[in-house]
Amino acid sequence: MLQVVVLGMVAVSALAVVAARDPLRQAMVASIYGLVLGILFFVFAAPDVGLSQTVVGAVALPLMILLALAKVRGGEE
Repeated sequence: MLQVVVLGMVAVSALAVVAARDPLRQAMVASIYGLVLGILFFVFAAPDVGLSQTVVGAVALPLMILLALAKVRGGEE
């Protein structure tokens, strides 16, 4: 039952990432999506992959996106 709930959360958060149009908002929602994917891996008994996914998907990737957006928006001024 827990696996079905987490798979539903992954599906909903993936749709939220696609539905977000503003790049800043999309980076934040992608961070939540990465965290939910990390939880999914924990539920499916893969804690090493879950920790890696949490670090990369919830922290590193959104940070890189935000830094790129700051650089692009800084160049527009």
